[in-house]
Amino acid sequence: MTDGTNLLAIIAILPFLGALVPGVMIRAGRNACASFAAIPSILALILLGTLTSAVLQGDVIHTSYEWLPSLGLSVSFFLDGLGLLFALMILGVGLLIILYARYYLSADDPMGQFYTYLLLFQGAMLGIVLSDNILLLLIFWELTSLSSFLLIGYWKHLPEGRQGARMALTVTGAGGLAMIAGMLILGNIVGSYNLTDILAAGDTIKASEWYLPALILILIGAFTKSAQFPFHFWLPHAMAAPTPVSAYLHSATMVKAGVFLMARMWPALAGTDAWFYIVATTGLVTMVVGALIALFKDDLKALLAFSTVSHLGLLTMLLGFGTKAAAIAAVFHIINHLTFKAALFMTAGIVDHEAHTRDIKRLGGLAKLMPITATIGIITALSMAGTIPLNGFISKEMMLEEAAHTTWYGNPWIVPLLATIGAGLSVAYSFRFIFHVFGGKVRDDYPTHPHDPPFGLYAAPAFLTVFVVLIGLLPVLAEPMVTAAANAVTGLDTHPHLKLWHGVTPALWMSVIAFVIGGILLSIHAPLDRAWLSTRRPEAKAIFDWLMEHCASFARWFTETVHNGAISRYLAVFVSATVVLGYLAFSSGEIAPQTREMLPVPIPVAIGWLLLVGAVALVVTNHHQRFLSLVFISMIGLAIAAGFVYLSAPDLALTQISVETVTVMLLLLALHFMPKSTPRESSKGIKIRDAGIAIAAGVSVAALTMAFLMRDFDTISAYHLANSYEGGGGTNVVNVILVDFRGYDTYGEIIVLGIAGLTIYALMDALLRGPAAKRLRARDFSQDRSRDRHPLMMVVATRAMLPIALMVGAYIFLRGHNQPGGGFIAGLVVSIAFLMQYMASGFAWTQLRQRVQYHSLLGWGVVIAGLTGVGAWFAGKPFLTSAYGYIHWPPIEEFEWATAIAFDLGVFLAVMGAVMLMLYSLSRIARFAGETINIEPMDHDPSASADETEAEAK
Repeated sequence: MTDGTNLLAIIAILPFLGALVPGVMIRAGRNACASFAAIPSILALILLGTLTSAVLQGDVIHTSYEWLPSLGLSVSFFLDGLGLLFALMILGVGLLIILYARYYLSADDPMGQFYTYLLLFQGAMLGIVLSDNILLLLIFWELTSLSSFLLIGYWKHLPEGRQGARMALTVTGAGGLAMIAGMLILGNIVGSYNLTDILAAGDTIKASEWYLPALILILIGAFTKSAQFPFHFWLPHAMAAPTPVSAYLHSATMVKAGVFLMARMWPALAGTDAWFYIVATTGLVTMVVGALIALFKDDLKALLAFSTVSHLGLLTMLLGFGTKAAAIAAVFHIINHLTFKAALFMTAGIVDHEAHTRDIKRLGGLAKLMPITATIGIITALSMAGTIPLNGFISKEMMLEEAAHTTWYGNPWIVPLLATIGAGLSVAYSFRFIFHVFGGKVRDDYPTHPHDPPFGLYAAPAFLTVFVVLIGLLPVLAEPMVTAAANAVTGLDTHPHLKLWHGVTPALWMSVIAFVIGGILLSIHAPLDRAWLSTRRPEAKAIFDWLMEHCASFARWFTETVHNGAISRYLAVFVSATVVLGYLAFSSGEIAPQTREMLPVPIPVAIGWLLLVGAVALVVTNHHQRFLSLVFISMIGLAIAAGFVYLSAPDLALTQISVETVTVMLLLLALHFMPKSTPRESSKGIKIRDAGIAIAAGVSVAALTMAFLMRDFDTISAYHLANSYEGGGGTNVVNVILVDFRGYDTYGEIIVLGIAGLTIYALMDALLRGPAAKRLRARDFSQDRSRDRHPLMMVVATRAMLPIALMVGAYIFLRGHNQPGGGFIAGLVVSIAFLMQYMASGFAWTQLRQRVQYHSLLGWGVVIAGLTGVGAWFAGKPFLTSAYGYIHWPPIEEFEWATAIAFDLGVFLAVMGAVMLMLYSLSRIARFAGETINIEPMDHDPSASADETEAEAK
């Protein structure tokens, strides 16, 4: 294994970087757009070419970058024979598709958008085949589903295109979810998420009791992606996409992702009866069913789509056999299928492009009108049928040889028989493609007169056709690649000897029988087609549509039932679920014996507890009176603050009192716009339900708390106490935790607080428009107004309080690192001082004297806190690591200075900005609703209006 090269990472990222270019270059013209879209593929192919020689000699190239090592997630890539084969396919065919699409897409199609989607898909597929970490592979796997959704639905104006995209995303996305679970099980069995480790632990995996669940889940993901029965129906409906998409995704790349996964996981999962019966049986059934349906499809792309399903089933069957020879045959057929099927799809696109129809019953005689296109189509179709001396013949013979020696549940003829029937059906639909499209007489009723296209449109399929012939005549050309890929699949040293003629073998006789079957089926196709159309049979698409419709109906019913806008119902569901899950965890676990005795309860504490319980009871019984309930709630908050003081937690007490004060004041303002009592009460049954849930939750929390307090347990408080000063430079452990040890949490909290403030502002702003604004205008607030809204004593008191409160806030802020206080509490204290100004002198008087925008205050708080954290990076420390030291400024005594104070300043500004923004939002509503506003702080003239105030301000 070769380490240390960065080329693999560059190859994987090139398509994603290239996807940024076509959307811009389309302004320079279609040729420039196509050229720049091709550059990433060309560069990646060149880089891949520099590694090809080493890989073909048996080397494995590996590169890795740590990402989240604690989760086992790393950006790891490796290149072996199998990865090289698929990478060359993805990049090589991608380059041909870029050329083909340049001439296929019309001037009305947004070409830049198409190439962007194409390169995104190309990057996702490269990521799958190069990933050495199953978690990274899963990310790329889902990216292929998303990017293919964009490509399939590229023609958004077509309903069938949109439906095909949704169907593909639904089926492959659901399979991807199952595969995620299976991969995680594998990682858990092996103890590593590195793919190379998993592939080397095949015996351990197969011996595990979790082998079968992991196998089934992973195969669901592979089967859905590679359109295996019964998930085959999505692929033909994805043919509503432009032909370049069909040729790339559904013959060369995406649908082979499932086959790749089975081949990649072969060393870890193959070799068991479960693997054989699940994989081989699914592949065999898909091969026959897909070929049978293809025979009766009149749409060229539909015929090729179901033939793709059939050939994917063939590959799956070969991998399911679990033998070395079968793996070699599968690898070789992957190459052959790529060459003839991509060329066939492009040929179908040319026919559609020139004749303006893909309906086989409206075609025929095109060999005389389109000789170049016919030559390409006939050669590649003959290869698809397995005709000597083309490449499809060799891999078909290898498949039939393996089928001839395979027994299924002890029966030696089931697999050979069905494989021969599948091969015969393949011959029939291939011959139909040839004779019903290119053979026969020239018609006079084509939608438009067909002719061969320009060279740019047939260059790509012609190039692939050359490989169809070359590999058939000289299979030794493909031998090095097949050897390297087969060795990677099996983990063994294989020496395949590919040749055109293997003599007279059972496989040859099976092939002859298949051609006889195909000829007979083609000769009687017309009556068979009538019988097929008249026969009632289950339609996979109809079943899927029925299932989706009923799932959507159930989802709507469930959403409307549960998500009805009643917060009481949401809380009932959440709290009940929490209690039930908590009880299950509590009852199923082992509880250590009690190690602590109950402490005596002092009388003052008991009285305080009873008062607290009484206040809670008063809130419950008087909740319909909103103002009275708010008073009782504030009493509860103050009682809790007293409890913090009793338990020697002054920081928490200060925070509780500050938060309680601000919350009550803001709620008082909000209550001004609500009815004094609840307009509607819950029914008696709902009240009993809610009471039961509340009691259960309260008892559960109390029991859990008691269980902890009555037992010894380890905590991290000792670490914080020991390292508060040495690590953070502060003796106030609570503040050091907030600004240093868990500064990242605090940073997230002030961001959430800022989002809450901005959200309230946006909601209040929305109330100033539309129906809500009309209701506000119509409401009469006169009965709610006090005749003395701004008492003289309150105005005078707040004037004196403001500088004192600011000084107290500054004092609390500066002492916070070593004594109770800090930026959060200081921000609340200063906010209260400003809130009092609003309450005493009115909104207008206070707003006219505002010098700083609250939005800016909030934003600067978050920015300063973030920059403080970033500053630690320049010292080579983790984000938000604080530093401290001692400074002596004569004549001031030596004092400590910590960088955490800058972070605390950000917290202070964010808290103050959020609180004041909420207040400002409520004040805007009051003014809009027609609330009279004082011009002067002690003006009692109720006739003063907002308009007068604004005029004076101007």
